[in-house]
Amino acid sequence: MVLLLALHAAIAVVAPAAGARLGRKVFWLCAIAPAATFAWVMAQWSGVVAGTAVDQPLSWVPGLGLSLDLRLDGFSLLMAGLISGVGVLVMVYSRYYFSERPGLGRFAGTLTAFAGAMLGIVLSDNLLAIYVFWELTSVTSYLLIGFEDSKPSARAAALHAMLVTGAGGLAMLGGFVVLGQAAGTYSLSAILADPPSGTAVSWGLAMILLGAFTKSAQAPFHPWLPGAMAAPTPVSAYLHSATMVKAGVYLIARLAPAFAAGVGYWRPVVISVGLTTMLVGGYRALRQHDIKLVLAYGTISQLGFLVVLVGAGYPELSFAGGALLLAHSLFKAALFLVVGIVDHQAHTRDLRELSGLGRRMPATFAVAAVGAASMAGLPPLLGFVTKEAAYEALVHGHGLGGLLTLIGVVAGSVLTFAYGARFLWGTFADKPPSGRPRIGPEVPLPKWQFLAPAALLAGLTVLFGFAPVLVTGLAEAVAASLLAEVDVHLVLWHGFTPALALSGVTIALGVALFLARERVERAQDHLPAVPTAQGAYEGSVRNLVLGATRLTGVVQNGSLPTYLAIILLTMVALPAVALARGASLPDGLTFAESPLQVAVAALVLVAAAGAATARGRFAAVLFLGGVGYGVAVLFLIQGAPDLALTQLLIETLALVIFVLVLRHLPDRFDPKPWRLRERGRIVLSAGVGVFVAFFVMVAAGSRTAPPVSEEYLARALPEGGGRNVVNVILVDFRGMDTMGEITVLVVAALGIASLVMAGRQREEAP
Repeated sequence: MVLLLALHAAIAVVAPAAGARLGRKVFWLCAIAPAATFAWVMAQWSGVVAGTAVDQPLSWVPGLGLSLDLRLDGFSLLMAGLISGVGVLVMVYSRYYFSERPGLGRFAGTLTAFAGAMLGIVLSDNLLAIYVFWELTSVTSYLLIGFEDSKPSARAAALHAMLVTGAGGLAMLGGFVVLGQAAGTYSLSAILADPPSGTAVSWGLAMILLGAFTKSAQAPFHPWLPGAMAAPTPVSAYLHSATMVKAGVYLIARLAPAFAAGVGYWRPVVISVGLTTMLVGGYRALRQHDIKLVLAYGTISQLGFLVVLVGAGYPELSFAGGALLLAHSLFKAALFLVVGIVDHQAHTRDLRELSGLGRRMPATFAVAAVGAASMAGLPPLLGFVTKEAAYEALVHGHGLGGLLTLIGVVAGSVLTFAYGARFLWGTFADKPPSGRPRIGPEVPLPKWQFLAPAALLAGLTVLFGFAPVLVTGLAEAVAASLLAEVDVHLVLWHGFTPALALSGVTIALGVALFLARERVERAQDHLPAVPTAQGAYEGSVRNLVLGATRLTGVVQNGSLPTYLAIILLTMVALPAVALARGASLPDGLTFAESPLQVAVAALVLVAAAGAATARGRFAAVLFLGGVGYGVAVLFLIQGAPDLALTQLLIETLALVIFVLVLRHLPDRFDPKPWRLRERGRIVLSAGVGVFVAFFVMVAAGSRTAPPVSEEYLARALPEGGGRNVVNVILVDFRGMDTMGEITVLVVAALGIASLVMAGRQREEAP
């Protein structure tokens, strides 16, 4: 598993350079990683479905409890198979979708990295490793969505997705830390086997759910997903079917069996959010004119359905959720690939302009019809089989909550049927003349290689629908890996059951809703405007930018005194709270050890006052130097000649620099009256002085451990061979630090010398 992740990373790195030579063939290169992964997953199929998980522990940072433990069980097998299988088809499809253009290598490499990051999420058995891969999917999706970076819409969509999923990811990280600390381990399998409990765990799980909801575009965080349609269609197909949006579903499914029953809010929140998302997505899909947006809102609706099934934490629903996840990936990937073909051939995605494509492109129409029928839940396709399994589990539901959930799911399925039919009709049907141009009969046919990936996915939908026994074992393994042993099976014909009756009701109401599509659109247009999640996002970003601009104008106004005042106030205010609450002065404080110290200190104070009140710049510099030299004398009196010498050198160098600078400044300061600002500076300066003096005294009396100087004194002669402890520290004990500091000084000196020489050359130039 580590090698597979490394293979993705390696190909992602070399792809940008290879793309310059290979052109569109770079996608063949990038298909190697998902193809190798898919072959390995198929090789593990029999063992994992039989219940034998594959573990690969890998120590990372043991001191911090970090590891890269990888685990392939039933659920991971399903996800890894979808990521790699759909990934191969998307790579092949991309070879024919794109024309020769710059940047294809970068795009292919990013797509490979995206696949590897998603693979890392589903294989990781450590919460912190999951978070790392989780954020990698956010970063790579940002790059993919914003691939057409010359378009403002693409940049805005990428930023929207990054902000929403990134903020959710940070919340999730906090939840992971809380959960890991409460459990005493960050191993996901260990936490699920012995789940912790308590108030902190409940809050941590709420933060994790927030991250999962944002990633899977659950209401009210869903608007970023339709915006992501700015990405090229291969990205949309991959993102909507097998990767990023499924990460949140995956995480909820993992945690639900362990926490749904023990955490009181889990089921009400997860089911409510899932149902709301399912209904909102289906409702919004009915009014879209861009067929890609129809599918995008359809994805939101289906993600809500999945969250309801896998998030409730009931074994039968988890079984149905695993099967629906497979079905959704197959038909949604096929439908998005078809949209890309239509857009590529017709150069439009507006269903009001498309007409007659069904007769012109019968093969493409057939693939789309299979995908849409599976999405709508028509027999004998896999979508029907899985929806029947979901209905069957919900019919034998759990009290009033189960009944309400069933009603909500049926209502959402009616919407799914209606927008699925609207998509098929809008893309391929013959439409009566209108004021808009019609595009259809003249559209060139796509190459068979272009259509083949979508056709293969649609074929699998048909195959698994007729023979669900082929995937029943996988669905059972998914449920078993979620700690849920079930005794149900996927079958095409259950008999005359309540679930079949509900399917009939769904189809009948869906047909009626589709036939009334124009009245539904008009009704939606006439509904009063209500606050939307998209409006909330735009308002938040607008106010954030406005607030940041105003705050920057205050704290970054170009005034050096203001910057210094902020730094000093921060330095005084924050530690002063701690000092005021519990600090105490040490016993035995001595005012001075000799009269000479008092005299020198008095001279330092006089020089400081002179520097602050001098009218001439040169006089002020001399007074300032007097302060530094006085401090050097204090060091010397205290028995620190090294420090005194250093202080003397610094003060001398500073005086020389000041004198050089003063040549270019007026002799005297501008006379200013003592206004409120000047008095404020005096108060701040006095406050800083008092605080520093008080802090030094308190800090000197707060030592509880032996000073480190004693160890240096004891080790200087035997280990460093020197009696001057300072020299031994600089040369032996902290020699690397000293070398680094010298290097910095040399680099700075070279830079200054270069600037001076450049200035002289400009002056000498004619």
